[in-house]
Amino acid sequence: MIDDVSLKAWLALSLTRGLGGDGAHRLLKEFGSPEAVFSASVGSLKSVVKADVAAEISKGVADDLLTPALDWLEDSNNRIVTLADSDYPQALLNIPDPPLLLYVKGRRDLLNQPALAVVGSRNATPQGVNNAEAFARSLSDAGLCIISGMAHGIDAAAHRGALRGRGSSIAVVGTGLDKVYPAANRDLAHALASQGTLLSEFPLGTPPLAANFPRRNRIISGMSIGCLVVEASLQSGSLITARLALEQGRDVFAIPGSIHAPQSKGCHALLKQGAKLVETAQDILEELGSSLPASPACSHATQDTGAALLEQIGFDPVDLDTLGTRCSLTMAELSAMLLVLELEGRVSALPGGLYQRIH
Repeated sequence: MIDDVSLKAWLALSLTRGLGGDGAHRLLKEFGSPEAVFSASVGSLKSVVKADVAAEISKGVADDLLTPALDWLEDSNNRIVTLADSDYPQALLNIPDPPLLLYVKGRRDLLNQPALAVVGSRNATPQGVNNAEAFARSLSDAGLCIISGMAHGIDAAAHRGALRGRGSSIAVVGTGLDKVYPAANRDLAHALASQGTLLSEFPLGTPPLAANFPRRNRIISGMSIGCLVVEASLQSGSLITARLALEQGRDVFAIPGSIHAPQSKGCHALLKQGAKLVETAQDILEELGSSLPASPACSHATQDTGAALLEQIGFDPVDLDTLGTRCSLTMAELSAMLLVLELEGRVSALPGGLYQRIH
């Protein structure tokens, strides 16, 4: 982690009144570091930013504005990650406007794990919620960290499913991390803070302003290797995330639905524009291919181990719980090994969570 003096300079730069992301990046490119920015003359600053912003920088940021963040860092579960920090999500360095810094609560090791965004409607159907949980659980078990925005509906379902898998989950929120929004997701926020990660670029105390949520979407898509839209109306904010993902060169996937359902219209529009139609989590995993993380469970699925598991499956349909008992494997290990066998065409997944060996 960078030293306290540098961290204070990064915080001060991010809290400078009137200075947006573009201006901050120009200053860093010109002067090299936040400390150098605050040491520069007003005349030098005015060559990069507007005069009123240059004057604000020259005055510096009052210590009392830094105090809330510094106090927040007293909790060992909290961290501020800057562009100069090795923990900073490397995928964000490839988007046009990466945040100067990120407030992080929870597991920092997830920030640079291969991740997939799962987003969709706040007003989700029961089937959409079930799909989001099931897809997120399967993709998490395959080793992908699931990123979403902790909103009602699809987002919350995706987090719940992902937290039950080995890949876990990151919530990118549109408020300061000292606030939970929506309040109904408080228990989910606590679970993410202890088992996954909460992330925000917004200073502590930032309320749920409408303009902040589209802005945070670039982080959701930017940290991911792809974006799955489960349900979305034509006015859904999740379509913004999908558009940003396309602009950032990420794969976009969509689950089709009824032609009569408003929550399917957005997904169908994405499919018409070239998004990849998916019906199972395996469709996504096959498409991502070499982008997938190495799986500890899969690394043990050698030919002998695969043959042993096939013997336990037999040719009659069998459920995961029964297989787990026969093989003495965890659900995560078993799911990962079954995924390998499915991709090899040796096992078929059946309705009702059953698996069957293929002749």
